[in-house]
Amino acid sequence: MSSRVPANALESRFPVSYSIYAMARMQRAIAAAGLSDLGLFPAQEILLTELDRDDGQSQKALAETMGISHVTVAKMSARLERAGLVVRRTSPTDRRVSLVHLTPAGQSAQEGIRAVWAELETIVNRELDPQARQDYLAGATRIRRALDEAGSDDTGG
Repeated sequence: MSSRVPANALESRFPVSYSIYAMARMQRAIAAAGLSDLGLFPAQEILLTELDRDDGQSQKALAETMGISHVTVAKMSARLERAGLVVRRTSPTDRRVSLVHLTPAGQSAQEGIRAVWAELETIVNRELDPQARQDYLAGATRIRRALDEAGSDDTGG
């Protein structure tokens, strides 16, 4: 058990919430460093990976899968298009819908994205034996569900 002293008043009063915040912040910083070598910003790799799984998705579907706003996906898609990693095309069945497709460069970026995430997985699993990993994932799943439900309640959805 760690004897680490809480870093600040929030951590000492709200240890679980602060732990989630601190882990997310550190994970994002490490990911950002690796992704910058690929010319990407955090979250762009999520969109590219979703397209690698299922190319030609609508911006709306990507927003739902990623849990972010349609406007954010549209801006992200535009940046990735300028970088030559995706192209956006109007849906042949509904001209109001923009479909996002990987370019060959976007497909090539997948190997680097997987390497960044493999390194993150290695880092976070260093201190976890198989049982601790299973326990963490079970607890994190419950926390994510609670946060999702609270977010749905707050947004009226």
